[in-house]
Amino acid sequence: MRIVFMGTPDFAVGTLEALAASGQEVEAVFTQPDKPVGRKQELRPTAVKAAAEKLGLPVYQPARIREPENLEILKKLNPEVIVVVAYGQIVPQSILKLPEYGCLNVHASLLPAYRGAAPIQWAVLNGEKTSGVTIMQMDEGLDTGDMLAQTEITLDPQETGGSLFERLSRAGADLLAETLPKLQAGEIHPRKQPGESTTAYARMIEKKDGIIDWGRTAHQIDCQIRGLNPWPSAYTGLEGRQLKIWKASVSGESDSRKPCGTVLGAEAGGIRVQTGEGILILEELQLEGRKRMTAADFLRGRRFAAGETRLGF
Repeated sequence: MRIVFMGTPDFAVGTLEALAASGQEVEAVFTQPDKPVGRKQELRPTAVKAAAEKLGLPVYQPARIREPENLEILKKLNPEVIVVVAYGQIVPQSILKLPEYGCLNVHASLLPAYRGAAPIQWAVLNGEKTSGVTIMQMDEGLDTGDMLAQTEITLDPQETGGSLFERLSRAGADLLAETLPKLQAGEIHPRKQPGESTTAYARMIEKKDGIIDWGRTAHQIDCQIRGLNPWPSAYTGLEGRQLKIWKASVSGESDSRKPCGTVLGAEAGGIRVQTGEGILILEELQLEGRKRMTAADFLRGRRFAAGETRLGF
């Protein structure tokens, strides 16, 4: 099939590479414009642009895909299908209806659950046991189009946002590669989604989502730590400095009457902290201005007065 690919971040790279490797005719790639980064504000290409250039594919980077000139470019490319993976722009109806097989979206959830921009992180944040990928026929709604195919995976108890990102990226690439030939052969029977999502909208993650509320349960905080790893990470305060928590585990219920966030004990195996329900054991930490380290390394040269030190802002 003649394909135009639209995508931007790392998550989309695996699908682009799988399309190219499968022998499909990728005519061109559309991605977001380069962005300035760092102190020098040097322009950095998107992950998809870098991958496309390695594959020798033409790259287009319109600031607004809905501008009329982009429709004309697409008409000349004459794709049979447009594949969209985390593109970052709303594709207008004029483009959605252009290809023979429409526009397909690779969405990192089991729709209709977790419609929105950050389904991967929210699945971990909410303590889901399963997640997956949906190949969807795009319409004008937000992740509301007919479903063409799905694959489900089981989350590991120690799953992080980063590890699930990698697993779903691979799963999405494989599923799309299986779906396109079946679509072309007329073997796909689209399924309509219900009007309402089965979960809350998976809104974009913000840095403030990383602030730990020690009044929540140990399980909820553990999900927060894993779901926001690697970005923006879960964090708290220690003596006026930011303390990132990279890894933790949940202990049994505590009989302590100490306030939430109180350090109950600190040993090489972890720092035990009182929560609203249960104890959270901090195993990997990073104090502001220092590198990430285990609890054992963190405690070298630092002592906590059990029952007196309290974490938080």
